[in-house]
Amino acid sequence: MTTPPALPPATPRAAGAPLALEGIRVADFSHFIAGPLCARTLADLGAEVIKIEKIDGGDDMRRVQPSVAPNESAPFLWNNRGKRSIALDLKAPEGLEIARSIATRADILLENFSTGVMDRLGLGYDALSALNPRLIYCSISAYGRSGALKDRLGFDSVAQAESGFMSMNGEPDQIGQRAGPSVMDMSTALAAGNAVLAALFARERTGRGQFIECALFDQAVTMVGFHAMNFLVSGKGPTRFGNNSPDTVPTAAIEAADGPIYVTCANDRTWQRFAAVLGRPELATDPDFATNPARGRNRDRLMAIIGDIMATRPRADWLAALRAAGVPAGAINSVAEALTSPEVAARGLLSAVPHPIAGTVPNVAPSFRLHGTPLVDPVAAPVLGQHSEEVLREVLGYDADRVAALMGKGV
Repeated sequence: MTTPPALPPATPRAAGAPLALEGIRVADFSHFIAGPLCARTLADLGAEVIKIEKIDGGDDMRRVQPSVAPNESAPFLWNNRGKRSIALDLKAPEGLEIARSIATRADILLENFSTGVMDRLGLGYDALSALNPRLIYCSISAYGRSGALKDRLGFDSVAQAESGFMSMNGEPDQIGQRAGPSVMDMSTALAAGNAVLAALFARERTGRGQFIECALFDQAVTMVGFHAMNFLVSGKGPTRFGNNSPDTVPTAAIEAADGPIYVTCANDRTWQRFAAVLGRPELATDPDFATNPARGRNRDRLMAIIGDIMATRPRADWLAALRAAGVPAGAINSVAEALTSPEVAARGLLSAVPHPIAGTVPNVAPSFRLHGTPLVDPVAAPVLGQHSEEVLREVLGYDADRVAALMGKGV
């Protein structure tokens, strides 16, 4: 086990700088990954995100280990930064009324319940848009909200399997493998965020919100990328190619003396520079290796030559030489190695932020930065119901007696 690094506090944003989504309110009814991650991005952009959680335990992601405190898991901290939490009993009339009141005061609503749940609660798009015509309602599901598949349950790994995505991963002589991270959930979150922002922009012109539908399966098919188009044009499906590329050679994982490196030679010019770094410039003019088609035909022989050479020196030496020569290459790091790497430090991706129970918790910065409207300073994901009283007072305008009565009833 590697000891996690000590983290600095986050660098504060410029004082007085505007926020991209200042004044926008999001009612986040979602749970697990795709919906909450979309909402997190909106929070990073400056939206007020109110996370509506079930009163008996909240988002189930809170209990996915490891945790920094009871009900405060690392995965939950990761995708719920910057939100306020209100815990409600949606089976109680008072709790349902509070949820409806929040939704009617929101600009954006996110949900990823099973098909029909929000409608049965009276929180579906038709019901809420009648009360709030400017509402942008984003519904995330496995297979869409209409049609023959609308009731089928699905998860990231199932979407990877059914879309063909999994069939391309792994070694040619093995069964297809899923990607480790939940890439379909995360990319669905990004797609949903794009759609929500487009609808927000459209509302400026039309004055009305709209219903948005995002399906995990549809996104998984999108993530097959140009390989889908290749099949539709040629009738030939891609095969598993492991750590090699089916298109360019050498693009592969290669063992140095003390660990693996990934090298990408996307064209003949890069290959020529790589051959020079290897001390074998003549390989770049050898008819068997001079062009990418030739290298593809002779892949095994060429990779054996490269492998023998690179096994003679440590990867730090090779990486320095390759980068100096303009050959794209990187160490194949473990997560621990990546998060303690000079690259992560140079990009300022990690920080520590205060947490009401744990003291401080780690934070991983977003992958984008806005210079005119900087992202908000990071705030740790909320404790369950941490902001219930605030939301009732500040958003719904309840007085102290009414708040106390509701809190006493456990609504």
